[in-house]
Amino acid sequence: MKAPRSGGGWKAIKYSLTLANKVGWWKLWKSMRTRNACKTCAVGMGGQKGGMVNEAGLFPEVCKKSFQAMAADMQPAVANDFFAKNNIDQLRSMSSRKLEYSGRLTQPLLLSPGEKHYKPISWDEAFDLVVERLKAAGPERTFYYASGRSSNEAGFLFQLMSRLMGTNFVNNCSFYCHQASGVGLGSSIGTGAGTLRLEDLDHTDLYILIGANPSSNHPRLMKAFMEIRRRGGKVIVVNPVKELGLVNFKVPSDVRSLLFGSSIASTYVQPHVGGDMALLIGLSKEVLERNAHDQAFIDAHTENYDAFKQQVTETSWDDIIAQSGVDRETIRNIADQYLSAKNVVIGWCMGITHHLHGTNSVQSIVNFSLLRGMVGRRKAGLMPIRGHSNVQGLGSVGVVPGMKQAMLERFEKQLGIKVPTTPGYDTMACMEASHRGEIDFAFCLGGNLFGSNPDTKYALEAMSRIKTVLYLSTTLNTGHVWGTGEETLILPVLPRDEEPEPTTQESMFSYVRMSDGGKSRFTGPRSEVSILAAIGQKLFAGDDRIDWKKLESHSAIQELIADLIPGYENMKETLQTHREFHVTGRAVEEYNFPTESGKAKFHALPLPDLSVAENELRLITIRSEGQFNSVVYDEEDIYRGQERRDVILMNRADIDRLGLKPDQRVKVKSEAGEMPYILVREFDIRAGSALMYYPEANVLVPHTVDPLSKTPGFKSTRVTLEVEDVVTT
Repeated sequence: MKAPRSGGGWKAIKYSLTLANKVGWWKLWKSMRTRNACKTCAVGMGGQKGGMVNEAGLFPEVCKKSFQAMAADMQPAVANDFFAKNNIDQLRSMSSRKLEYSGRLTQPLLLSPGEKHYKPISWDEAFDLVVERLKAAGPERTFYYASGRSSNEAGFLFQLMSRLMGTNFVNNCSFYCHQASGVGLGSSIGTGAGTLRLEDLDHTDLYILIGANPSSNHPRLMKAFMEIRRRGGKVIVVNPVKELGLVNFKVPSDVRSLLFGSSIASTYVQPHVGGDMALLIGLSKEVLERNAHDQAFIDAHTENYDAFKQQVTETSWDDIIAQSGVDRETIRNIADQYLSAKNVVIGWCMGITHHLHGTNSVQSIVNFSLLRGMVGRRKAGLMPIRGHSNVQGLGSVGVVPGMKQAMLERFEKQLGIKVPTTPGYDTMACMEASHRGEIDFAFCLGGNLFGSNPDTKYALEAMSRIKTVLYLSTTLNTGHVWGTGEETLILPVLPRDEEPEPTTQESMFSYVRMSDGGKSRFTGPRSEVSILAAIGQKLFAGDDRIDWKKLESHSAIQELIADLIPGYENMKETLQTHREFHVTGRAVEEYNFPTESGKAKFHALPLPDLSVAENELRLITIRSEGQFNSVVYDEEDIYRGQERRDVILMNRADIDRLGLKPDQRVKVKSEAGEMPYILVREFDIRAGSALMYYPEANVLVPHTVDPLSKTPGFKSTRVTLEVEDVVTT
């Protein structure tokens, strides 16, 4: 399969038209134009300004992934006899794509202990079973996990339920993606969110993109990069992999770009995997050696600078160059661009956070930005490129193991409840407790917890030891068939554009949108709020601390959010006028950092150990252009020219060095597991590194985590390759 010359463009348009043919042009158009927030990435789109409209009010703002998610929700219901015909073993033989396209879930399903088939049950039976199992499990043997698909309202009820039950074992999917960003930013500048608003990108003259591939995962960001280049700005891409869309991209909504393509990277740097931190320390060292830092800003608005400077000064150039894989001349060139720019934005994604030193890498990004005061003011700053559409909102409304003090005080004062103070469980801690046999009930609000986990064998063992696993889902995924407990229950829910009342979502720019909802396409599924409120009424019957009947109303929840969630006070105006708003205190202005001292903090950070044996490669697990998170919509990866997913993409030098040939079958092995009969493919990737597709390659990723953020190292697994003996006849 041959890769195109540019990302985006006519192929993306053709694909969208194919989806429209499949589900109906007029139906898809009407669905996309409703006033509902986009269901995919956290760049944000839709809401009260209209479907396919961004935060600045620009139209058309849409991408292929938006159409994919909408089309998946518009497919027919699962056939009535589907589960009778397919037992659990047959379901396990299906790919992620086949499960996704089996249809919308419309009735509660139960896989009883010892049974091989999911069987439909009534809503009343489902609620009674959930409440009985929750009460039996108790607070110390239950955990709550939410994906970024859910609304703020559902997330608020979800964490409120866990706290009333007496546990902080509640978390969201960020622990497997951007938690290192939140921890790193919080420890440096006092807020775990990005410091920008969308309009700040209109003034950017240098964007440094590190460890991210938005051309595949956040396509609508490509227009911002195009515009930076058009007005004479620069985009520096730092990525071990040469990604097609980051070199040239055809923005479908821009005629000139669509016809002729847009050059994205003005400088493309391919470091060693995990070498970003060394590169950032090297860039900081270059700035300091030139005496080009902003000492006045540093003296007035930062702390711990001397320790940072000493650490950087004592780190040798030889170590920096060896570990980063970037030569001194290139480091000088990047520093030249940084020092000549007026407004610098640094953006990153999981190429930074998916390492066992991920938090330190984020702190290194902040250190570099602080040297010239490029964070703490408008038009410049830090931009973690968030994944799912409302993962940031879930964190804001408390779906986290540890509540912030300001929020905790409001909860206890207004609601009169004592929030548990015992340590909470992050996502991996929940899995480890399950593996030890200490969890009886897992409550999963959307997502695919099993498919998101590293070390597939370990995850399978952990979830199989849970007595009851509950999923709230719209369609089937691999978690429903592999991530099963002794008994497993699936409750069908409505996507946000079918909600009976408005819901809210928060973008990566801390902009809170309101989604109107709409008419349900099927009889049977219920809103997440409806389900949680019904469970709450039964679970806390006789407990008058919270009126769960009242909380069936979305507006009642929104009033509580406005009162209890710091930064969400403007939700009250939204209730009256449907006016959307930015969360206060996120876009840091005039260097007023929300830390205890009011100052940003430098961190002195030694280089991590990234040594590998001569016969080892460092494996990066990636998503394809044809998938969103763990959902695989298409088997082929157009941008990388791959027609299949059972491949390992390698530098030609490594193929030759290891005595291999393109399209040869190998067994890929790590300390966690192995994958047989994988095809070797040549690709433009830094030598010493390799690429394989997530979530399939999770079997190779150990379940060890960054000690600060508890995020697994999906981008830094040491692997070896062994030639397979293929018998031909």
